[in-house]
Amino acid sequence: MDSPRSLSFAMEELFAPPAYEWKRLSPKYRSMRILTSLIIPPIIFSIPAVIVGVASGKWWISALIWAVAVVIVIIRLAFVTRSWRSWGYVEREDDLYITHGVMFRSLIAVPYGRMQLVEVESGPLERAFGLASVALKTASPETGARIPGLAPDEAIRLRDRLTELGEAHASGL
Repeated sequence: MDSPRSLSFAMEELFAPPAYEWKRLSPKYRSMRILTSLIIPPIIFSIPAVIVGVASGKWWISALIWAVAVVIVIIRLAFVTRSWRSWGYVEREDDLYITHGVMFRSLIAVPYGRMQLVEVESGPLERAFGLASVALKTASPETGARIPGLAPDEAIRLRDRLTELGEAHASGL
């Protein structure tokens, strides 16, 4: 039977391609996630807290709803940095590896020859932080990948490189 230490090592190997260094997301992505963690839960919980407080006249129920919002903010803030650190990508000779996840880890290998579309996306909040995402669509409708939180110049470089490698690998089919 395997020891817990060897099992832990084997699990880590699932998410680390040998001899490659992971490229990480921009620190601005972490800042954006911190801001959304501080703003979104209070906004969402404000409406029920006010409605319950006004409709029932029981201020303690409103206070309880606000306490839940505070707990959610604290939990989200505790995971933001860990989540940000968990993201990484590696450009290899024949494929792109993407990893992410804290509790539920994921490793995606996208062969360049299977890529059909490479998109650069940036919503209003991402643009305010100077960030973009690269989304990959493959030959299978169930598969695809996305790398969020990239600096615009890195998103452009990655888009152009993946498109070039996708065309080069697909031409051999």
